[in-house]
Amino acid sequence: MQKQKLIIAVTGASGAVYAKNLVEKVELLDHQIEECCLIFSEVSRQVWEYELEESFPKKFTFPVYDTGDFFSPVASGSSGYTKMIICPCSMGTLGRIASGIADDLIARAADVMLKERKSLILVPRETPFNNIHLSNMQKITNVGGTIMPASPGFYSRPASIHEMVSHFTDRLLSVAGFNLNSFKWGTD
Repeated sequence: MQKQKLIIAVTGASGAVYAKNLVEKVELLDHQIEECCLIFSEVSRQVWEYELEESFPKKFTFPVYDTGDFFSPVASGSSGYTKMIICPCSMGTLGRIASGIADDLIARAADVMLKERKSLILVPRETPFNNIHLSNMQKITNVGGTIMPASPGFYSRPASIHEMVSHFTDRLLSVAGFNLNSFKWGTD
């Protein structure tokens, strides 16, 4: 399997627990990842602290780019990133991506993924969806992106919120093309 170059972006939608679990899992996939970087919106940092009741980390294993840094490698297709996951993805971010408005590094990197025909997965957490949300999701899907709402499954019989979150992030990474040793339907 060819190692992947991955971008993980986190917006201010509720669901910081998914973002934290995703980053922790990706740290363990070093044999499948050539390079990974992170982008956090300012609001995502605030939501992290509020929902997780912990300080936003001062340091991560991977480089973190500022949302205003259009000189970072992820702002250009020539950097060769192959996958991007936005988890969670606010409806505002989703709408800007669907409309081609690259006003920050998260939307610009997503735009690059779409124009380069690379893998882009958006994880909206908000509900219910209105017609504008659904239309924007359809636009992104029509140009090659994947919409994967943060909807935990229960067929793995999770015993805790952590297990529900972990099962979802395993599924998310599987959809992104990574190999994980995790629950699969019909395999007990």
